[in-house]
Amino acid sequence: MPNIFDYLHWRADVPFSAAPFNDVDNLILSELVYTDFGGIVSDDGSAVSLAEARDRFYALHERAEIEARTAYSYTARAPFLMDAMLEGARFRELRLCAYETLTDKDDAVQFAAVTFLLPDGTAFLAFRGTDGTVVGWKEDLILSYHSGTVGQLRAADYLARVATLTDLPLRVGGHSKGGNCAVYAAAMASPTVQDRIERIWTNDGPGFREEVRSREGYQRIQPKCVSIVPDTSVIGLLLDCDCLCKVVKSSADGLVQHDGFTWECGPTDFLLAEQSRKGAYLEKAVDHWVARQDDATLRSLVDSLFTVFEATGEETFHSMAAKKIRTAELMMAAFRALPKEKQRELLAATGKIVTSTGATAKQMLMEREDGEEIED
Repeated sequence: MPNIFDYLHWRADVPFSAAPFNDVDNLILSELVYTDFGGIVSDDGSAVSLAEARDRFYALHERAEIEARTAYSYTARAPFLMDAMLEGARFRELRLCAYETLTDKDDAVQFAAVTFLLPDGTAFLAFRGTDGTVVGWKEDLILSYHSGTVGQLRAADYLARVATLTDLPLRVGGHSKGGNCAVYAAAMASPTVQDRIERIWTNDGPGFREEVRSREGYQRIQPKCVSIVPDTSVIGLLLDCDCLCKVVKSSADGLVQHDGFTWECGPTDFLLAEQSRKGAYLEKAVDHWVARQDDATLRSLVDSLFTVFEATGEETFHSMAAKKIRTAELMMAAFRALPKEKQRELLAATGKIVTSTGATAKQMLMEREDGEEIED
């Protein structure tokens, strides 16, 4: 099925002057930020060309090394976008600047951003989503009970800083948690900076708690926000966003649809879809369970869960999976070391999720129209 690589081939020699920047272009840049530009792009306003960034990257990384990573991480494909982008005029003159990255286990933050200076005279600030690190996923779950995470605050500071480095019109976007950071940064920006922002994209990114959505800054930028989700989205429907929502087709199924490289494209835009029954079912099940938990319970559950994960000594879920037996033994030992009330809390949460899922399934079965088939 055609994806953003096919789109880059089709639009290779169509400059932005002939076809303005669009939703698919946004996803390309929101995926490209998953590339490790450390030692390649500086953290200030000095820019490097896309060709130079590509050459520097492959001077540091073997292509075979990157290809091997794609077996366990969809984001590992991001560097290959540079080759495709350099084949045509649309992105060939792109420049990169202000690369910033931070991973801190103690503060539960995994953050990265880069600014793309586009040939159409605008700047696109791209925020990286969750990678495969344990700390990255912990930060995601913290969003369920806390507004103003370290990563979100870092994103707000990044936008404010870049706004002083360039006077170009701004676009902001990201995939997954990166989309959440993009919207949060724009919402926290000064009115002067907000006025410079043309559009904000959250690509299957989680939403926000009410205290964020009710803020004046959020209300000011909300009309500029676009939420793009696949038809069986789960991550992008966690919490509310209140943004214009665009549902697109994916060549994958279930949670794998979170991978933006599976989103189907035509020559000029995404192929549109409607939310699937499975997507609606998953959304209701998750929302039903989260809504029944108070913040203290959610915080306690996240802390306990990641105490178990972190006991393995592994930094990524891939490395855990590669050592299944050892990981299972260490996690079980860590669970048994938890206070008895924390053990009961985790076990009770598991039971409640199963119960909530079953109740939602029953409700949807009762609501279906006569003769309508339920998806697998």
